[in-house]
Amino acid sequence: MQLLKWLGVMGAVLLMAGCASSTDPAETYRGESAEHIYTQGEKALKNHHYEEAIRRFDALDVQYPYSPHSRQAQLHVIYAHFMHEDYPSTQSAAERYIHAWPANPDVAYAYYMRALAYYRQNIGIFERIFPVELSRRDLTPIKQAFQDFAVVAKQFPKSPYAPAAARYMIHLRNMIAQHELQVGEYYYKRGAYVAAANRATEVIRHYQGAPAVRPALYLLANSYHQLHSSGSEREVREIIRYNHL
Repeated sequence: MQLLKWLGVMGAVLLMAGCASSTDPAETYRGESAEHIYTQGEKALKNHHYEEAIRRFDALDVQYPYSPHSRQAQLHVIYAHFMHEDYPSTQSAAERYIHAWPANPDVAYAYYMRALAYYRQNIGIFERIFPVELSRRDLTPIKQAFQDFAVVAKQFPKSPYAPAAARYMIHLRNMIAQHELQVGEYYYKRGAYVAAANRATEVIRHYQGAPAVRPALYLLANSYHQLHSSGSEREVREIIRYNHL
């Protein structure tokens, strides 16, 4: 009986501890000034204590939504989530800033960080999976990264992030084109010539300038040959000759 009573008490203590650990960050720092919460958050960020920094900046947003530090705190939250390798939260924080401050020049940073988060979270698929699996893979996140980098490079060309965004665009364009080509070659080797021609056309149409365009033209011509579409094959081979490919 005493043991059961003791276990009951301990259970209550543990439950209370659990509740305390899940306390809203705003409650944790209640009573602190906006300035103090912000400066301590910056200090935590500088010392790589990213979880504490996130809690403090979130608390600032809840307790002092009209603080002069509010906008900068939201940018810090994006960075802290990214450095903590929490990429979904990075994307969410960046999207929140984009919606809240669409006309602010710092929105370029939010787009750039969201693109990096998509890139870091999804880029490994190209190294991990075979073409047949890639053909069924949803590349929307990778393409979203490309689009966000494009926003930075084209809409904010004077941003300090624009040169890096442009380099990422080229890298992603080449990578996606190469894997589209590999999928097309996979189909060709298995006699699925229509599917191979469609993939080759996709590369040629949407990834101009990528190294994969040249072999995609050859793949398209060979696919037309196998499909006995001599007119289409002749047109593609003329393009190859004209461009000295």
